[in-house]
Amino acid sequence: QVQLVESGGGLVQPGGSLRLSCAASGNTLSIRAMGWYRQAPGKQRELVASISKGGSSNYGDSVKGRFTISRDNARNTVFLQMNSLKPEDTAAYFCNAALSTPPWGVWGQGTLVTVSS
Repeated sequence: QVQLVESGGGLVQPGGSLRLSCAASGNTLSIRAMGWYRQAPGKQRELVASISKGGSSNYGDSVKGRFTISRDNARNTVFLQMNSLKPEDTAAYFCNAALSTPPWGVWGQGTLVTVSS
C-alpha cells in the first residue's frame, strides 16, 4: 500500500504564496504519477496539477502561470508552489497518487488553504 501525507496549508493574504508538500511512503515503486486536487465548499473536486514519474506536468486552467508542481523522486515527495494566490484558490487541497497496481489510486487526508485578507 501507499500512504500520502500532505503539509504546508494555512492562511495567506491575496497575492501571497504557499508551498504544499506531499510525502509518499509504502510501495512507492507502484506510483506512476502524483497530483494535487482541490475542493471548495459546495463545489466538485478539481485537478490543480499533476506530474508523471518522468516529470511531465499538467495544470488546471485556473492555476496556469501561478502554480508549479515538482517532484523529488529520491524522497518520494511532490511539491506544489502556489504564487499570486487569490481568494478563489481557497479550498481543501488533496494529494493523489496514481498507481500501477490495485487500488490504482490513493488520496491524502487533505490540507486546507485559505486566501483571505
